Amino acid sequence: MVVSLSQQNQLWNRILSNVKERVEDKHIYDSFFANTKLHKVEGDIMYICVDSKLSIKLIEGNSTYTSYILDSIKEVTETEYKIRLLSKEEIVEKKDSLNKDSQVIETKERFFSTCCLNAKYNFDNFVVGSCNKEAVQASLLVTQSPGTSFNPLFLYSKPGLGKTHLLHAIGNFVKEKKPYAKVIYITTDAFIDEYIKYVHGDQQEESLKDFLKSCDVLLVDDIQSLADKQKTQEMFFYIFNALVNNNKQIVLTSDRHPSELKGLEDRLVSRFNMGLSINLQNPDTETLLSILKTKIEANGLDVNNFDYNGLVFLAENFSKNVRELEGALNRLIFYTITTKHSKKIDIQTIKDSVKPMMHSKDSKKVLSEEKIISTVCEYYHLTENQIKSKSRLSQIALARQIAMYLCRSMLGTPYKQIGVLFGGRDHSTVITSVDKVETMLKTDSSLSTALSKLQKNLKN
Repeated sequence: MVVSLSQQNQLWNRILSNVKERVEDKHIYDSFFANTKLHKVEGDIMYICVDSKLSIKLIEGNSTYTSYILDSIKEVTETEYKIRLLSKEEIVEKKDSLNKDSQVIETKERFFSTCCLNAKYNFDNFVVGSCNKEAVQASLLVTQSPGTSFNPLFLYSKPGLGKTHLLHAIGNFVKEKKPYAKVIYITTDAFIDEYIKYVHGDQQEESLKDFLKSCDVLLVDDIQSLADKQKTQEMFFYIFNALVNNNKQIVLTSDRHPSELKGLEDRLVSRFNMGLSINLQNPDTETLLSILKTKIEANGLDVNNFDYNGLVFLAENFSKNVRELEGALNRLIFYTITTKHSKKIDIQTIKDSVKPMMHSKDSKKVLSEEKIISTVCEYYHLTENQIKSKSRLSQIALARQIAMYLCRSMLGTPYKQIGVLFGGRDHSTVITSVDKVETMLKTDSSLSTALSKLQKNLKN
């Protein structure tokens, strides 16, 4: 696996520091160990660059010196490695072949080029409250011994409550502890894209499988996006089993509990349930205030310059999720820079800065045909183009009929107007759709449950 030079140097410096404590003769350490470098790691072998062939002879000829290195490596990496010593001359001679090897590695790891760990998300800057304490504890536990317990770890919540932050924090923590661990972060949409490339012949199936099977920790964001993608689910099922059977850690996020996921095969859902599922709940005012203070400091500002009651106002009015709260804070900072130019920020300034956002929030509470269509699309993982299209696929057709029924039953929208909203359909088609849903509700309990949830979401 390709590791940055800085990571490689940091790791070897930690190992050398350990070796230095073991070597009693300072002159021996300075002459034969101090200038060593970690050249590369392949599998379970560390290739170490030393000054000369004389250094190789001294170290390899003394089992005590060899054990110093091996024991230090194990202590720092918590992994058993073998070592191979190379002189600088040997490395220069092999430079061309090593470059070719590097190119092969880069070719193999071309997958998921748009996905990578974000270093700014870590456990230190994740604000912990009663709403997410269990999720943080579980996330920390899986980093201590990945793959041995809580596998998979399944984090679920509404959007914007910190799932993705924790996912990156897990990956960054593991990488810090074990720089050579293969940690892969991907979104489910990226996984689907890679699978489509395979279907079109742009990638080799076995290469994608091998790439993911070789990882130590797999982090997958928004697994609910696999809904109704049967072939892609089959690929993921294979990879999931391979990793779990080899004690490799999997962490998944979703917008709902595994048992509530629609459109996923039962065998996948059962495997998601076999690990540990943790819900991140809506943050309370105290947690939101802590988040605000953390983000204010992250922007290089003094929390004491912000009126406390004004911060409470933000926390209480933008409590839906952390992203919404952060957007309000960004609006406030922008407003004070461009309009007020004041160091001290009072509550009135805070209220004035977010007025446009407050109006927007109020308007979103008004129920409309557009909101019904959007909510139904979100519930059934469809786009508005799909639901308004001529498609007769059963799931799309049912979602379309339900949206028409809700427009009629909740808003009293005329049949003709509903027809216009749904791609210019005839009013008689709308009447038939509404009547069909009313008939199905008498016998179909699952449809009744779905409608109850949709109506609840639309009233919030």
